[in-house]
This record gives sequence, structure tokens and C-alpha cells, in this order.
Amino acid sequence: MLQKLREKSSGLLGTIVIAILIVPLALFGIDQYLVQGGNSTAARIEAPPRWWPAAPSWWPASMLWQEEVITVQEFSQAFDQERSQRRAQQGDAFDPRAFESLDSKREVLEKLVDQRVLKIAAYDDGVVASDALVRSTIQDIPAFQVDGSFDAQRYQMALASQAQTPKQFEATIRDGLQVTLVPVGVQDSSFVTRAEMERLVRLIGERRDVQLLLVPPAEDTAAVSDADAQAWYEAHPEDFLSQETVTIEYVDVDARNLPAPAAASEAVLRARYEDEKARFVEPEERLASHILIEVPADADDAARKAAEDKARALASEARADGADFAALAQANSDDAGSADMGGDLGWVGKDMMVAPFEEALFGMAAPGVSEPVETEFGWHVIQLREIKAGAQEPFEQVRDTLAREQAEADRASAANELVTRVVDQIYKNPNDLSGVASATGLDVQTVGPVARDASDGVLAFPAVKREAFDEVLIQDGTISDPVEIEAGRHVVLRVTAHQASSTQPLDAVRETVDAAVRADRARKAARRQGAALLGRLKAGETLASVAESKGLAEPNPIPGLQRGMPVPNEAINRAMFAAQAPSGEAPTPGMEVMEDGTIALFVIEAVTPGDDTAINAAQSEMLKGQLEQVRGYDDAQAYTRSQRLRMQVRVFEENL
Repeated sequence: MLQKLREKSSGLLGTIVIAILIVPLALFGIDQYLVQGGNSTAARIEAPPRWWPAAPSWWPASMLWQEEVITVQEFSQAFDQERSQRRAQQGDAFDPRAFESLDSKREVLEKLVDQRVLKIAAYDDGVVASDALVRSTIQDIPAFQVDGSFDAQRYQMALASQAQTPKQFEATIRDGLQVTLVPVGVQDSSFVTRAEMERLVRLIGERRDVQLLLVPPAEDTAAVSDADAQAWYEAHPEDFLSQETVTIEYVDVDARNLPAPAAASEAVLRARYEDEKARFVEPEERLASHILIEVPADADDAARKAAEDKARALASEARADGADFAALAQANSDDAGSADMGGDLGWVGKDMMVAPFEEALFGMAAPGVSEPVETEFGWHVIQLREIKAGAQEPFEQVRDTLAREQAEADRASAANELVTRVVDQIYKNPNDLSGVASATGLDVQTVGPVARDASDGVLAFPAVKREAFDEVLIQDGTISDPVEIEAGRHVVLRVTAHQASSTQPLDAVRETVDAAVRADRARKAARRQGAALLGRLKAGETLASVAESKGLAEPNPIPGLQRGMPVPNEAINRAMFAAQAPSGEAPTPGMEVMEDGTIALFVIEAVTPGDDTAINAAQSEMLKGQLEQVRGYDDAQAYTRSQRLRMQVRVFEENL
């Protein structure tokens, strides 16, 4: 058979067929290999090429499409950042297990996808961020400002703490601006017309004269059949779940109960002073400015020499009598962070600048202008304007500070020693708290069974509650790690019993089921009765006559009812303002059924629009700004959605 196959495939026809099959098989094979073999993709965004917007998505045209990939690592970093932000916002109420849901992951991923969509759209539209815009954006960042003004020293320190160069940071800002320029422009271009404002004010300030009649629900006392109870029970199983409960034993390790440490001796304090003498030195600082002649990393020798010559010429010009260094910096410096400030770097201390710059600055004996200095950024001309010498603070001046710090250190050391003893005992016997109790002299306390909504004692702390309901601790019965619930206070606990949540048998919840069935029947009966009463009102009967026929008191008049007032509740207020305004002298009837089956019958007798002259200019402008902000945000979101429609987005949920 193999011989026959070889013979058939060796002819011209076989060769053509194989050639045709090789291309798609190879391409699809490679695609599958890339997708499955390198399973590190969270999402892939593909778009037609910039020069062919109508390019089809089928092969081979699809090979020309642009592609942006969000890796699993990028997603994980964004997800971790979102987790940190929510933990900071919610504090102890933050539940990390709830945050790990697929919905949370998709929410974070969707933000990343939108960013990549906007990146492609910006490239296609030729969006470019100018140097001036990058510079002004950096100077407007509050983290780089002192008293509302850009501070070059703070800028340099902030970048150094993040191990970033100004060039790298400027590139990051430029990329971000290019992605956001269009959507921000769309958002900022939103406007509200005068007619819209007038209509909005009339709606917001609208008042209605209403008559309201509340018809109490008829009590349902009829028996509930077994069939009806069974049907309701099976249709609403989530309503009859028992609460998950745990019983825990714990030890409360509170360092505040430790005896106060003895006061440190004079010798200990003097030894601490000698060890930390550098802390009490006011460091030397130098007030400096500079001019940067930037040299790209890939510059050739001619470009480097030209930059050096320009720096030397500027240094000579800056040393001339009457020279204005700030003006020279504004006209010639390539440092976006300081050029507009005349090259001002503020007060510069040690370890704030790159080594060659620092050596040159602190090597100057007196104020003046240095020879050009080469660093990784290019050539610098440095102006030393003022020197602030350092000084050593004497022991007597800082003794109280040292004593306070030593007392805190001794107290923290005792607390750490106590927690260390706890941890040691947990390692020795991870399933029994008696060792922890004996090592610390503390009692083992027990609480439970308790549900997740418990908030008494140590269970008032969300961190303790999370440990108490941790699946691993429940299954293994081991002691938790120390949980810090307050400064210096830790709790270690062990789950001794656990009852999982489960659907309770019908017999156990029959009374609850019967009550739910009766309430449902009452609501349905109320809707039927309300519809019939509303029909009578629409037929021309007055609300007063309906009240009389039901043996109820006169309707309650509510003149000047405002939108949003909870009278008698928000749902009925919405129904009243959703009803049509009365036509002529005939009032507009309406009806709403409350959750408890009470029927709210009402008639709208008059509608008074809000007066747009009743608010002052400041209030009108504030309202206009709020409306424009909301509308602008919606417009920006619509722009992003419209860009996504022309792209193909594939999400790999299995990698999230």
C-alpha cells in the first residue's frame, strides 16, 4: 500500500496537490504551535494595516494585519497593581479571595485591551506628542512639584529612586500621551447647549401636585399545598441555604501587655550615637544649574564631537562677564525637566546625580561654571551657585531622640521575641495550640460555631475571619500564621470544626417556604387588584371614590412633590415622575405595588417645571461642567468601542 501511495504521489498531479496542501497546513500548524506551545498570551488584538484599512481578515491578507499581544506577565503585573490599589482603598474589608474571581480578572484585562486598541488607533491616525507637550506634562505632575511649582531636584530624586533615566521617563510619558490624546480630546470637546441646560434645570427642579392612596395588602391565610411548597422550594434553592460555620480556638498575642522595657543606659545611648553618627550630620548640599547637550546612544563620533564642542562653547560663554546662565539654559539645554527653569536643579546632595556629574559638582571649590562633563545622557555644563556646608549634631542635642528610639526598639524586640516563640511552637506542633499557650503564658480561647457575618471579638477583624474560613486551614486543621490585627497584636488560630453551607431540607424550612409562597400570592393578587383599581381611575372615577369603596381614609394630597424624594419611597416617586403630565384638566392616574403588597394609587394633578432663572451663574456653570464631564466620558468610551469594532480581540481565559 505504501508503494502504491509513493507511486501516486510522485506524478505531476500528486506534486501539485501536495504543494497546495503544504502552505495552509504549515501556516495553521505554526499558528497552533505559537498559541499552544507558548501559552503565555492573555489576549491578542489584531487590526488591518494602516495603509489598507479595508484589508480582509482571511488568509493571506490577514498576514498583513497589525498585532498587539498582552502577555500573561503583563496581565499579572496589572492585576497585582489593581489588587494593591483595592487593598489600600478598602483596608481590612478587602477580601483577596473574592478579588480573584474571573470577573475581576476580565475587568483588569479589558482595561489593558482598551489601551492596546487605542495604541493601534493612535498609530493609524498618525498621532504624535510634541516635545513641548511632554515637557509641560512632566512639569505638571504633582509628585515633581514643591509649593505648586516644578522642582528639578525632586524630579531627579524621584527618577533615581525608580532606577529610571530622564530619557526613559520621557519616552514613557510620550507613549502614554500618544495613546490618550484622541480619547482625552474627545472627552474634553464635549459640550452642553443652552437649550439642553434649560431642559435639564426644568426636569431637575420639576414639582408635581399629587394625590396618593395606599391600599393595604390583603392578608393571605390560605393553606399552602405540598405541591406548591415543593415547587417554590425547588425554584429558589439559594434562599434556603444554611450558613457556613466554623468553630475556632485561638491565642491572642498582644505585645502591649508586655512589661515596659527598662530605660537604656548612658553607655548604650552613646554607642548607638557612634554607630549612627552619620544620621545626625546635616549633609553638604550645593545649589546647581546645568545645561545638557544630549547625545543619543547610537550617535557616531562626529555627532559626539559636535556635542562636546557645543558644550565647551557654552561653558566659555557662561563664564564671560555678565553672562546669563539661565537664559543660555533655556535656549540650549536638552533637559526637558529643567530647561524652562533656566537649568535649575535646586539643592543637590550626594548620591542624587550620576557619578561624573556629582564628582564635577562637588569637586568645585567655589561657585562658578565647570568644564563640560560627559555622562550617559550627554555633555553637561554645570553652574555651582551656592554651597551649604554640612555639620555634625552633638550627642547632647540628640540624646532624647536616641532614648526614645532605643525604647521603641527594645519594645519591638520584646514583641518580636514573643512572636518568634509563637512561631517556634507552631513549627513544633502545628495542630495543637497548647504549646503556644504554655510558651507565652496566654490562654487558649474558643469561639463558635460562627458564620461569615460574625463580627464579635477577634472575628470583628476581617483578616482573622479570612483565616478562619481559609480552605487549607479547614481541611488540614493546622494553626494559622500569626495574623497582625493591630500594631503589636497578633492572633494565631486553628479551625476545630467546620459546617459547609448546604440546602436545608424542605421539612426544616417549611414555614419559611409557606410564608414566601403566601407573600408571592399576595403580591400577584395586589397587582391584579391594582390593575383593576387603575382601570377605574382611567375610566373617570375619582381617587376619593375608590378610597370610599375600599373603606379607606381620604387620599393624601402631596403638593409640590420634588423628584427623588422618598415619598412614600423612591420606587413610587420614580413612578409618579414617570407618569405623563396631565392633559387639560384631567389628572393622570398611576399605580405601583410595593414589595409588601401595598398598592400605591396616585393621580398627577399638576406639573410645575423647574425655573432655570432660579439658580445663579456659579450653580449653572457647575451643573454644566458635571453634565459635560459625564457626557465626555461616555463619548470617550464610545470612541474606544468604535475602534474595537474594527479590530479582532481574542482572550485566552485559560491563561488568566
